[in-house]
Amino acid sequence: MRIAIVSEVFLPAVDGVVTRLQRTLEELARAGDDVLMIAPAGGPDSYAGVPVVGVREMRMPLYPDGDGYPPKRVALPGPSLMRALEQHEPDVVHVINPVLLGAGAVAISRHRDWPVVASYHAHLPTYARLYRFGWLEGAGWRYIRALHNRADLNLCTSQATLDTLRRHGIERLQLWPYGIESERFRPDRADADWRWRLSGGEPERFVLIFVGRLAKEKTVDRLLDAVRDQDRVALAIVGDGPMRARLEREFAGTNTTFLGFLHGDDLASAYASADAFVLPSETETLGLVTLEAHASGLPVIAADGPVARELIRDGVDGLVYDATAPGALRAAVTQLSGDPELRARMAAEARQVVAKASWQNATETLRGWYAAVSERRQAAFAALTGASDRYDEQREVA
Repeated sequence: MRIAIVSEVFLPAVDGVVTRLQRTLEELARAGDDVLMIAPAGGPDSYAGVPVVGVREMRMPLYPDGDGYPPKRVALPGPSLMRALEQHEPDVVHVINPVLLGAGAVAISRHRDWPVVASYHAHLPTYARLYRFGWLEGAGWRYIRALHNRADLNLCTSQATLDTLRRHGIERLQLWPYGIESERFRPDRADADWRWRLSGGEPERFVLIFVGRLAKEKTVDRLLDAVRDQDRVALAIVGDGPMRARLEREFAGTNTTFLGFLHGDDLASAYASADAFVLPSETETLGLVTLEAHASGLPVIAADGPVARELIRDGVDGLVYDATAPGALRAAVTQLSGDPELRARMAAEARQVVAKASWQNATETLRGWYAAVSERRQAAFAALTGASDRYDEQREVA
């Protein structure tokens, strides 16, 4: 199958969307598909044997980069996008989170009558409110709805997100399941040296870990309640972003360690060396870090929300707390830190819940959706052509 993937974000950016793209490209290449990746310039020329076309990029001033974080870039559609798509002649075009570059890909595909799959990965209209542009939220949903409803199929990474999009009038919705690198993220990656680093040199402490971009939408500042005046609890924050300097000032004097970016086996060891994962964000469309934590054998303490309730069984493989209730996070941490048997049971359940998830299975489902929209478009074209031929025959008889 000839597939063109157009994404608003790719390497060197680091987030859940990029991780999903990397694993998907690897699996598509392994399946023998002819894939082209198109993204803002600045990344590699190829990935996993898949050629990457970089479109001229620019900074995104409303979404700052921050020291140490690979810069967020956007690209506008133009001739290079059209040339790349036309030269590839795809059977299907997959647009990741269409906004700017993706909007151009949708328009070109509709003009050329190529089947379009769009996937939704971030609640961008909600981000507008967090960044004090709340007046744009309604317009943002109208724009997103108009773009996605031009696609043949819209994929969501969780049922909760699918339900949200349906409420906003987005049509033709299906699930794109998640995968986990279970050979990498597993409990036996635990390491005494990493435990020492995570705990601030006090490995007997109860160690919480957070992994993610240090930006407003992640609401990492809420984690202060978990470690303020808590000598027996340590927090390890993995990641970087525009909020890091501010967060380091706010968490000064607590048992909090900022570790910056971790990748690959280092990240796996960091997960496995902690006691629990904590996620304060309520804007996730999936929360791949939650799944990586579960695969690493960690209970998850997460702010209540549709995605959290979908991924976490409260009291079974983690705890879901009310982010609006003062002291709720602290109470959840206290409950888990004071009950080693509960943690052990949750750890075993957490590992089991993601045991069968793989990127191979997730990508096979995706390839099935590609084939479905491509075949549907071909059937529609054949029916239209047949109707046209019959009309011409009738005219000749008349």
